[in-house]
Order: sequence, then structure tokens, then C-alpha cells
Amino acid sequence: MAEPSAATQSPSVSSSSSVAESSAPGGGGGSPGACPALGAKSCGSSCAVHDLIFWRDVKKTGFVFGTTLIMLLSLAAFSVISVVSYLILALLSVTISFRVYKSVIQAVQKSEEGHPFKAYLDVDITLSSEAFHNYVNAAMVHINRALKLIIRLFLVEDLVDSLKLAVFMWLMTYVGAVFNGITLLILAELLIFSVPVVYEKYKIQIDHYVGIARDQTKSIVEKIQAKLPGVAKKKAE
Repeated sequence: MAEPSAATQSPSVSSSSSVAESSAPGGGGGSPGACPALGAKSCGSSCAVHDLIFWRDVKKTGFVFGTTLIMLLSLAAFSVISVVSYLILALLSVTISFRVYKSVIQAVQKSEEGHPFKAYLDVDITLSSEAFHNYVNAAMVHINRALKLIIRLFLVEDLVDSLKLAVFMWLMTYVGAVFNGITLLILAELLIFSVPVVYEKYKIQIDHYVGIARDQTKSIVEKIQAKLPGVAKKKAE
């Protein structure tokens, strides 16, 4: 009598195990380079940025990289007002020239195609109150987190973390003496569009040396914390 009951229970067991396998992380045959499983909107934006900095679409990344780099180089040579004015003039020159060209073509051919930018003029670009509140709420999360971190560091909740900030700011005084803000932004863009690709290609070697450096840094920090009486007493408690 035990055999029929076991036979009847086996389909449910197998089905539950298959569900568990499909819901397990990494199930479903996801590719290793796929975007992390986030919400629909979060995954869409994060995947777009991920694909951009990893040069998945060379033309798209090249356009973004080239445009932003030219803009930053222009800001390094000219004032912000001049750069913005030249950009607006260039855009207006293109759109006005195209509008006049299409108007002449329509007059010669006696066609009634209408406004050349009508498809774009009809696009609804209004920001709904719901979307605005969603953006504000998402920004408030980061702002509150930053405020808590600032208070924690400047009021010396953790002495080691505050000393790290002091050393970092001291080093930044030397960086500021050599580079200005625009130069740092140019260097940051070059790093953003080059480091991820290099890391993806040489991940194993980089992880090995980063692990060694992390262990050395951790041991040094532990030695410093052991010599600080306040930190040692806090850890003992």
C-alpha cells in the first residue's frame, strides 16, 4: 500500500523542485554578463548605463563619449556661457536650415508634407506628477543617506573613518593644486569609459592584486585601530 502513495506524491515533489530550481539565483540560463535582476525601471536604466560604459554598442558609446569629451574640452578652453551659446547656435543653424530646405522642396514639388518636425512636435514630453514624485523620493533617499554620512564623519562617530576623510581631504589639496575641476571631470570620463572594459578583459589578474592590496590595507587599519584606545575599548565592549 505504500508504493501507490509514493507514486502519487512524486509528481508534486518533482514539480516543487523544478519551481525551486527555476526561481533559484542563476537559474533560467542567465548569461554571466547580464544585468542584475532589479525592478523593471531600475533594471532598464542600470542596464543602459552598463551597456554604455562597457561599449556594448560601439556607435552609441562613441557618440556619447565623443560629445561629452568635446564639451568638457570646450569648457576647459572657454567660459560656460560661450560654450552653451555656441551649442544653441549650432543646433538652431541645423534645424532652421533643414526647415527652410524642406519648405523650398515642398514649394518646388508643390507637395503638402507639412512641418518637417511635426512628428517630434506632437510627442508628449510633459512630466506627470507621479513621475515627478517618484524622482523626488528616489533623490531624497540618497540625500538622507549622504546627510547621515556627513554627520557621522564630522561628529567623529568612528574615529578611524573621520581620520580617513581627513587624510583624503589632505591629499585632495595637492590634487587641487595641480588640476582644476574641469580637468578632473575629463580624467573621470576617460576612466569611466576605459577602466570597466580593461577590468572585464583582465578580471582575474586585477582581482588577484586587488585582493592582496585589500588584505594589506586591512591589516594596517587593524594595527592602527589596536593602538587607538577609544576604538579598542569600543571593540572590546
